[in-house]
Amino acid sequence: MALTDELGALREETLAAIARAGDSAALEQVRIGVLGKSGTLTGYLRSMGSVPKEERAAVGKTANEVRVAVEGALEARKAELASAELAAKIDASAVDVTLPGRAQQMGTRHLISGIIDEISEIFLGIGYTVATGPEVETDYYNFEALNAPADHPSRGLADTFYVRDLSGDVAAVKGESDVLLRTQTSGVQVHAMEQQKPPIYVIAPGKVYRRDVADPSHLPQFTQIEGLVVDKGITFGDLKGTLDYFCKQLFGPERKTRVRAHYFPFTEPSAEVDVSCGICNGEGCRFCKGTGWLEILGCGMVDPNVFGYVDIDPDEYSGFAFGMGVERAACLKYNVPDLRMLLEGDMRFLRQF
Repeated sequence: MALTDELGALREETLAAIARAGDSAALEQVRIGVLGKSGTLTGYLRSMGSVPKEERAAVGKTANEVRVAVEGALEARKAELASAELAAKIDASAVDVTLPGRAQQMGTRHLISGIIDEISEIFLGIGYTVATGPEVETDYYNFEALNAPADHPSRGLADTFYVRDLSGDVAAVKGESDVLLRTQTSGVQVHAMEQQKPPIYVIAPGKVYRRDVADPSHLPQFTQIEGLVVDKGITFGDLKGTLDYFCKQLFGPERKTRVRAHYFPFTEPSAEVDVSCGICNGEGCRFCKGTGWLEILGCGMVDPNVFGYVDIDPDEYSGFAFGMGVERAACLKYNVPDLRMLLEGDMRFLRQF
């Protein structure tokens, strides 16, 4: 068969293959097979030197005509396939405007923030104000001014995060730094008594830090709300009445409270307050360990020694203080068995509140 006939047959086969190509990838394979470096038509063009002189002009002309025809067919088919593929993509991603829209889910305040607001509203409603203070405190405000002696366990490294001097100060490295992350918001109470004269009615919400291992009832970082009252004629009866009112407002009017003697270095006498279990209504269950009661906060009358640090006359004024963990209050209010659940960010859990 003459070379011109072979080229004609190649032209017809290639044009048929181009017409059969169902997508851009198949069309590209046809192009490579004919016009690529190892393609059939490329082979003919490279072998022109071995064609007899008398046939070279005719063969060369035919080869160029085949190349032009194939390239034109490729471009035309490529445009057709691109248009079809675009239309298919548009159809696949089309939006049915008759379908109902998808509502964007609205966010809400986190449960911890909500409880802080709820507790604050309760005390604001009976005349308290909200005070804030630094989370990085000095030993004086966190311990000493609160009547905690130097050998008190809460001042040891086992409970407290001390701020290390990055310059390499030896005392700081040994844990003798005077700067620390506050372990309680009681320091805010000292600042309040320094900055204003009695009568004082404040609550102090904020984050606190302790070297505790996270477990169902402990967190190394949690939120605390402490309260302070300093006025003339304040008694332990005022403390009990205030906290009973608070517990009923937060947990419900059916909940009962009880006061148990305890020890805190900055109050005397001191007590812990329990609220009746909301699951068993005080009957006793696994949640309250069969006692019918759940511990909610610590409290007491302000120790006269604390007044000495802030130049308040203990013979003229008396007061009480209390403190509670917000996470614990949230768990008691909603019967959540593990404090860590509040911080894990599981939206299935948090959306319940």
